[in-house]
Amino acid sequence: MKPRVAPPNPEYLKFLSPFETRIRELALTTRELVLVEAPNSTELIYDAYNAVATGYSFTGRPSDAFIHIAVYARWVNVGFNRGSELDDPQGALQGSGRWIRHIRIADPGDLEKPMVRAFVKAAVARAVRPDPPVGKSPTSKSTVRAVYPKRRRPLIPPR
Repeated sequence: MKPRVAPPNPEYLKFLSPFETRIRELALTTRELVLVEAPNSTELIYDAYNAVATGYSFTGRPSDAFIHIAVYARWVNVGFNRGSELDDPQGALQGSGRWIRHIRIADPGDLEKPMVRAFVKAAVARAVRPDPPVGKSPTSKSTVRAVYPKRRRPLIPPR
């Protein structure tokens, strides 16, 4: 049985509406994969200049985000905020910066590759976590962190 994931924030769905159906579905499926592996994380949503971005943190602080999803006009990236520290002997992670690495998700089959889930699990395992609250079970929550007035994203009408 597949674990249940909280439905996306309505504003997140609104931010995704200019994208083609295929890209919206990739974004939501990628989101589901992350939340299945990090069910108690906080989703930090950004309607940014050239992408709709979502960071995931167990503390709610952007600086503690361990994974992010960036939705672009033709693909979705699942990014690892400390990806340079992840074991990647086959060189599957893209990026050359000091910390961040990502995997491009261009079609649903990309999410079926076992290495994608393995990297997500590795990032979750390394994430900063707060002390658990006493008497409360942790739950996921979603927060819209920023909406940028200028955007450089698809002008493609939704299908």
